[in-house]
Amino acid sequence: MSNQRKRPNGGEREEDDEEDDAEGIGQWERAYVDDRSWEALQEDESGLLRPIDTSAIYHAQYRRRLRMLSAAAAGTRIQKGLIRYLYIVIDFSRAAAETDFRPSRMAIMAKHVEAFIREFFDQNPLSQIGLVSIKNGIAHTLTDLGGSPESHIQALMGKLEAAGDSSLQNALELVHEHLNQIPSYGHREVLILYSALSTSDPGDIMETIQKCKKSRLRCSVIGLSAEMFICKHLCQETGGLYSVAVDEVHLKDLLLEHAPPPPAIAEFAISNLIKMGFPQRAAEGSMAICSCHKEVKIGAGYTCPRCKARVCELPTECTICGLTLVSSPHLARSYHHLFPIAPFDEVPTLTSSNDPRRKLGKSCFGCQQSLLGAGNKPGPCVTCRKCKHYFCLDCDIYIHESLHNCPGCESIHRPKSVSLMEE
Repeated sequence: MSNQRKRPNGGEREEDDEEDDAEGIGQWERAYVDDRSWEALQEDESGLLRPIDTSAIYHAQYRRRLRMLSAAAAGTRIQKGLIRYLYIVIDFSRAAAETDFRPSRMAIMAKHVEAFIREFFDQNPLSQIGLVSIKNGIAHTLTDLGGSPESHIQALMGKLEAAGDSSLQNALELVHEHLNQIPSYGHREVLILYSALSTSDPGDIMETIQKCKKSRLRCSVIGLSAEMFICKHLCQETGGLYSVAVDEVHLKDLLLEHAPPPPAIAEFAISNLIKMGFPQRAAEGSMAICSCHKEVKIGAGYTCPRCKARVCELPTECTICGLTLVSSPHLARSYHHLFPIAPFDEVPTLTSSNDPRRKLGKSCFGCQQSLLGAGNKPGPCVTCRKCKHYFCLDCDIYIHESLHNCPGCESIHRPKSVSLMEE
């Protein structure tokens, strides 16, 4: 009777109902039930739900801010290597079906690779991406190098199946074969998402690593299981980054770290003059044979200015004459890598009534949200060195990672003397 308890009416029952319910759910579900995360929300003045305890959000924001500051200290200007050729290698072996990442490693990898592809092309409009999968000990090319995020995402989502062993050497050999043909001005990169704890290789993988090093392939690995010596050795030899994701949020952060061009990219890239073409957009109802897919297509496309061939998307290389085809907005969006915005200075938290933020404004200059925390006390914020406006941490990250212009500096009007001289 030690495992039984009597009801008030004299009956008997097993352990508490709560304990029975806890046995029927997984560990990941129990974390949400025990924490009762939905109770940590409250409605703000605008009617939006916001967390009551924002310490975890601030910690994540500070980590991203520290990464931005370290990147700015390592190299503030990137003059070479703006044209990147990146192959994403995804391990779809049987280890990708593990459920330590919910619902599975494979689903989580596909989800965050999709977000990474869109972020990569947003920050590197002149670059190209290709996808490679590892399954049954064989490396398969999902997509060739291209500049269309939708085609890569569509090909990735249609191949979500885990089977067999993983072979790191076969993946490196396939990627080396593709990237070895890239011109010298393009930076060659490989990003591997590795799920398995072993690799089934047909030969000596050390020779393959040295071959990648000689060809200047920068290989980075993000592990989903545990640290492996061969992956760490690969990254050390080729100058890449090696890390192991501990949860889904960490995996997302590790992936997004590879979106901007790394400061060390200039060591591999070679200065060179690149001949480019700026094609004109064809009419909407026109019909022509697409040189990319070798089939007749109706709709808008781009006409190569040299050989008059039709291509579907930009940037790309003309399959007929080999001319690099880009658009002027692509060059304009790459401009911020040459002249990046200076990091903002963090404002120390002061509790006195003469805090300068109380005099100059209680809201962020970017999003107009209040900078005063609980108890009408100033929260963490930063300030621009030039315009001296205050910004919250969210706007600081958005300005440096996406906008690449300070709203405060852009809002400053030019002197009247300058405008009169222009007239």
